[in-house]
Amino acid sequence: MNKQVYEEISETLYTEKMDNGLTVFLLPRSEMAKTYGLFTTNYGSIDQTFTPIGSNEAVTVPEGVAHFLEHKLFEKKDRDVFADFGKQGASPNAYTSFTKTAYLFSATNHIDKNVETLLDFVQDPYFSEESVEKEKGIIAQEIKMYDDQPDWQSFMGTIKSMFKEHPVNIDIAGTVDSIYTITKDDLYTCYNTFYHPENMVFFLAGNFDPTSMMELIKTNQNAKSFQKMDEIKRQFPEEKLEVASENSEQTMSVSVPKCTIGIKDTVSTLSEQEFLKRELLQSMVLDHYFSKGGDFYQELYQSELIDDSFFYETNLERNFGYTLIGSNTHKPEAFAKKVKEMLLSTRDIGLEKEDFNRMKKKKIGQLLRSMNSLEFIASKYTHYHMLGIDFFNLIPEIQAFKLEDAHAFLNEWISDEQMTTHVITNE
Repeated sequence: MNKQVYEEISETLYTEKMDNGLTVFLLPRSEMAKTYGLFTTNYGSIDQTFTPIGSNEAVTVPEGVAHFLEHKLFEKKDRDVFADFGKQGASPNAYTSFTKTAYLFSATNHIDKNVETLLDFVQDPYFSEESVEKEKGIIAQEIKMYDDQPDWQSFMGTIKSMFKEHPVNIDIAGTVDSIYTITKDDLYTCYNTFYHPENMVFFLAGNFDPTSMMELIKTNQNAKSFQKMDEIKRQFPEEKLEVASENSEQTMSVSVPKCTIGIKDTVSTLSEQEFLKRELLQSMVLDHYFSKGGDFYQELYQSELIDDSFFYETNLERNFGYTLIGSNTHKPEAFAKKVKEMLLSTRDIGLEKEDFNRMKKKKIGQLLRSMNSLEFIASKYTHYHMLGIDFFNLIPEIQAFKLEDAHAFLNEWISDEQMTTHVITNE
């Protein structure tokens, strides 16, 4: 078991790779009453075309399989896993994103038992044709529910306007039509390929003894057998930098129109170091200009182009990236025009050294505050680990940034062809 002390943030992390390939991270926090466990596979909704373990030919599975699989793992032949956690005083959950599927629990007691339950149910799949058919109706209702949510439709509408070929343009849950084509064999094919311990990470944070906990996990894993892991070969279509469409619009029952500007990104050619630098600078620049204290926000607000629903976010993943800026607005055309002008102007405005130093301090402060959350640390550490980055080294990376780094980023960040506008108007 490897022990690493991060003195700057007062954290001690224990790490060990099990014989079966599972990477385990333990972050003891004796002052915490709660313990949080996160079991994550490097597999999400975009992983539709791949070569299964033990095969030489690529397959393409129906849209929504990763999310469907997440649902089905909780159901066993003789019980529902949620009930197991409930008896042990734990609160379980799971989620599927474009790139990951994660299973989790939060508890204040019976930690050993809950850890074993989390590991065991994820590593013991049971899919029957009858239960798969039953689940299709449940997920179809979930999809239809999201069809009626303006915020989700605004998000996916903007994504689809940005990406023409990449499967990120497909709803994580799939479509009603696609899920009805999912079979038990599809689930086992995806499970056997992507749920191998070598492709997974277990992160536990909270109140426990790291030595005895690591032994418990090691014993648990040694009692199970897994076939030899091959390199997972995923296939993605070639995606150009320019957006799929410059403008898109849909009608829904909304009292105020919604407008979102999307900025398409490409990160597939970046090294791990370049990726991290770009992600951090991108979030820092957005926050500098569009937070409530930022010049751009103030101008938009005083022009009555936005209200309290205004938001901005950026997301970079292993082979795609995007930034979204949006708001409810009675003037969607004026809002979109103004935001695009603001974004393009960042190349010419420049940053003063004092501004950039303040941006760095703010980002570091945000990270340190967020590290009070076990959930935040577990999810972020896992996310960055799967990208080959040590999350606990982010602060030194930010401290090392120079003003020239920010200027270089701004000079090549955005072009007209990378931006799209998606509007939702009232029916």
